[in-house]
This record gives sequence, C-alpha cells and structure tokens, in this order.
Amino acid sequence: MSNIVRWDTQLIRRYDVAGPRYTSYPTAVQFHDGIGSLDLVRALRSSREAKNPLSLYIHIPFCANICYYCGCNKVITKDRGYSEPYVKRLIKEIELVSKHLDKDQVVEQIHFGGGTPTFLTTEQIGQIIKALHDHFQFADNADCDFGIEVDPREADWTIMGLLRELGFNRVSLGVQDFDPEVQRAVNRLQTFEQTQAIIDAAHTLQFRSINVDLIYGLPKQTPERFAKTVKEIIGLQPDRLSVFNYAHLPERFKPQRRINTNELPNPSDKLQILQETIEQLTAAGYRYIGMDHFALADDELTYAQEEGTLCRNFQGYTTHGHCDLIGLGVSSISQIGDLYCQNISDLTAYQDCIDQGQMAVKRGLICNEDDRIRRAVIQQLICHFYLDFTTIEKQFGISFKSYFKDVLPKLQAMANDNLIKLEENAITVQDAGRLLVRSVCMVFDHYLTEQILQRFSRVI
Repeated sequence: MSNIVRWDTQLIRRYDVAGPRYTSYPTAVQFHDGIGSLDLVRALRSSREAKNPLSLYIHIPFCANICYYCGCNKVITKDRGYSEPYVKRLIKEIELVSKHLDKDQVVEQIHFGGGTPTFLTTEQIGQIIKALHDHFQFADNADCDFGIEVDPREADWTIMGLLRELGFNRVSLGVQDFDPEVQRAVNRLQTFEQTQAIIDAAHTLQFRSINVDLIYGLPKQTPERFAKTVKEIIGLQPDRLSVFNYAHLPERFKPQRRINTNELPNPSDKLQILQETIEQLTAAGYRYIGMDHFALADDELTYAQEEGTLCRNFQGYTTHGHCDLIGLGVSSISQIGDLYCQNISDLTAYQDCIDQGQMAVKRGLICNEDDRIRRAVIQQLICHFYLDFTTIEKQFGISFKSYFKDVLPKLQAMANDNLIKLEENAITVQDAGRLLVRSVCMVFDHYLTEQILQRFSRVI
C-alpha cells in the first residue's frame, strides 16, 4: 500500500467539507435515549458467551485549568479532593459491569482518558487499577496495551516512574503548540522543557509508545511558528503524532467563545500549516496512517495497516478492533457487538445512578443490517484507503453495485477528479485523496443531512 500523501490544493478545496471523523458508524449524533441499562446488560452477556477479548476505557473528567479550544466532557476545579467521590463511584461501576462478564475474558487494552487523568493522585490511580485487576483478567504485560493521557504540567519524573510501576506502558501527551503567544491565546501555558522532561522520562522508563497531540488552526498560529513546534517535537522522537484540525464551534463549546475569531489563521495559512507539517513529518520518517495520525515505520499502527488489520473506534486508530470496548466513567462510550451506548454526561447524575446500583447508560443505538454493511465499508476505506467489493459481498450476501447503486454516480465523479480509483470490484483512494478520505466515507453514510453536517468539523 502506498504511504505517499500527495498535496493537491485544488482537490482539497473541492472536497474540504464538514463531516464525521468516523470513530464509529453510525456516529454518536445518531445516539438516542431509547437505549438503557438493560441493553448494556444483554450486550455484556453476549460478550461473555462468546468469551470476546476486552478493551477498557476509563474517563477521568477533571482538569485544573480550562483550555479554550477544548470540546471534551470535563470538570474544571482546583480542588483535588473533588475527585475522591468520583473514584469511589468508578470502582463501584467496575464491580457492576464485571458481574455480567466472564473472568476468563482477557483484557488486551486499557486506556485512561479525560479530562486530565493525572489530575488524580497516583494512589487514586492505583486504587482504580487494583479494582480492575480484582475483577478482570489482564493479558500478559508483553501483550497488554496500558495507556494514559498525561498533561506535562501535571506530571514529573517521579509520577512517570510510579505510572510505569502501576503497569502503564503507553503514554499520550497534549502539547498543541509550543509558541507562547498561541498558548496564551488558548490559556494553555506549557514550556518545551516541561514536555521534554516527560518524554525523556518515558523513553528512559521504557514506555512502549509515546504519542504527542498537536492542533493546527489555533489563534495566532502561522506557518513559521507551527513549523518550529513540529521541528522541536520531531527532536523529542515520539512514536506517534496526532495533528488535529481545530474546529471552531463556539455555539457548541462554551470555552471556545473566549477565543478571538479575528486571531484564527486564514484558510490559506491553515492549509499551508498542514502541508508543511506533513512534509516535515514525512522527511523525519513518520508515515501518514490517516485522519491526522502519523506513526514511525516500526510502530504497531503502521504494521497493522500494512497487514490489513488496522481498525478505528472511539479510541481512534487501534490494533484492538476485535475487542469489545467497555467505557467506564462519566460520558464514556462502549461498543459491544452491535450496541453503542454512552454513560450519563452529568457528573452528579452519574454518581447518583451508580449509588443506586444501576448502570449509568443514558443513550446509544443498536446497529441494524444496513448499519453493519456501511460500517464495514467505511472501516476499510478509513483504515486502509482501499475497499474490495467482493469481501463485502461475501460477508453480507449482497451485490455491492446493486446495494450501493445510488452512490455509484458520486463515486464516479470522485474518480473523474482523481480522488479515488474506481475499478470493477474495488475502490482505491489515490495519494492525493488520502487527506480527504472522510469525504469518500461520507458517500456511504446513510444518515447525513445538511443539519447534521453543521455539527462536524471540516475535513481539513
């Protein structure tokens, strides 16, 4: 498979529209209140009968400071004691969920996300991990991916050492941009030295993988300033990078109203930032995995993509797509078979529900056959930039061209634009179309309407 990303400004301008990131299909926009605890219990029991492997996501919502760009579910507080009641409820939820699973089901992946997981003390994190060990069977250390998101302003060498002792072997760091003016504009002051110390610690302590998050399109960014940040990050040698497009949606995310719209880079500069970032990372040996993600040639994501086993779910690109994903904590999302379900997003309501001994499910959906077909199509395109019609036909007993006859003219138009190569039994996303794969996936999305599209960020 080609690892080349060819920049085509004309093609980008034509297909750079708002659309889903497809961490799921159907997307979370389709979740509804008709899904509840009983649906989760049924799905967990089906997982138990099949003895499926598991991936666990633990959501820690707390942050000490507000980052103006952030659209995550979070609780801003300086009071560290505020997290203690939450940890107790989280442990209780672990107990509730585990009752419906088999102890022989192996946990292959654990990820602590947020918010800021390192808002918790290492003692609190240790309590959660102990509860997980008490109620689940972990894969061997060599096989278990054990990740945590770390804020370099909230950690040091000692904390990194304690996290490693607790079993964590993967770490993801939020950086966004090193430029002080950009940092002040988004209220996230974080020095290069703070970040370097944590990455150096992770390398020294032999964390298996280090990921760094960057965001382009933030206020006061310029191509020159962001190129300096990328150069500095490359020098720190992370294994993976996520370079996200900032979506300015102040009508949806209240903190973004503090950002001065006049300070955002213009569309031309924003495109230049992305183009130069791709060139810098490619020259440094990083490969474009897809959807803003880059990884070194010897990274597991790269191998999985080459072998055709890469998947995408609510945790992004993953090598554990065969696992049932169980979300724990406020607002967390589970994907178990055909069920998607999300916990209550309000902290107090979540804790009250757990106190009553109930699952905290608020909404979700159950995939129908059409959803399953389209999900498989989108997964192949977004993970491998290739779709074999015969594989879909055999899996679902359909004629691909008959089933998708309504979208064939759109696909032909994309082929005419050299976004894709449309063959008799396959679609290949061209090198110039790899940045725009979301636009290809959107052709197969049964639920998209103009109103729904307004809720998503642009492709680039």
